Amino acid sequence: MTKNLHIEHPEDSILTGDLSVLDAFLMEQHVSVKYDGAPAIVWGKNPATGNQFVGTKSVFNKIKIKINESHEDIDRNHNGQVAEILHECFDCLPDTDSIIQGDFIGFGGEGQYTPNTIEYDFDMHDDGTVVMENIIVAPHTEYTADCDLRDAEAKPLLENLEGTEMCLFVKPHAGTAIDSYNRFGNKFDFGMYLGFVRAMAQLVVFASAKEAKKIMKELNSYIRDGKEIDPDQFDNPKLISFWLSVKTLKMIALSQCRHRWGPDAYIVNPEEDSIESIDAEGYVIHSDGGSYKLVDRELFSYANFNNVKWAADSPAGGT
Repeated sequence: MTKNLHIEHPEDSILTGDLSVLDAFLMEQHVSVKYDGAPAIVWGKNPATGNQFVGTKSVFNKIKIKINESHEDIDRNHNGQVAEILHECFDCLPDTDSIIQGDFIGFGGEGQYTPNTIEYDFDMHDDGTVVMENIIVAPHTEYTADCDLRDAEAKPLLENLEGTEMCLFVKPHAGTAIDSYNRFGNKFDFGMYLGFVRAMAQLVVFASAKEAKKIMKELNSYIRDGKEIDPDQFDNPKLISFWLSVKTLKMIALSQCRHRWGPDAYIVNPEEDSIESIDAEGYVIHSDGGSYKLVDRELFSYANFNNVKWAADSPAGGT
């Protein structure tokens, strides 16, 4: 169990010399699908009051905390579409003794949803109807907190939550490929490449925390603009080469992830009038070595970085 921290890309986690992800890649994994919903919804029992609440990730703020235990709280803390979503979630999410986070996919009554960048298509029922529940949420994280949400500790949500007539939960079965598409495992196979990456690390001068933030900003700029990352264009080319090698490890792992029983997913590009079928936005892996997200950044990040759909009250969040 870890503090309520942002889940990193494996390649970003190594910039300061923390090579934990290399060990984590070899461990047994819990694999879950990463959904491109927005905003993030957190709900459950407030440990400070014992009351049910709903909110965005601002429930974890250190200073300006926005925990909503009533519709009046929502009106005071939020506005616009975020407030509309939270009002419906407050009425429709089932009560729980836990603290759970999920991605909001949409309101019921439709068959296609584009909450952020990716379009999700849900199967029609036999009678021709589509999603009839009031809301669709993709839950993924569970928190524990003794008396204050600011001290909450996170772990992957392992159980499948049971939906209701008002709430559809989306949590497909996921795992790693073994020797056929229909069999799921819980480990990755990197062949000899992981050993090569470990050896490569011995030649790298790693960055300080301050330097790493600057490097990540520069790397994100390249990704945002769709530019190829050339190590020779950076002040520390060996570190960037190592970053690219760990990214390759991530892509090997991503290629071995599978899921079933989720909605079909597409990337829609209105400017090019195109639509591309995809497996998922990505996956989140969790082991005793930590939690990491596996996402093809070149495929998704340009669209996410340039998505202005959501206001500052609850940003959709980058890939």
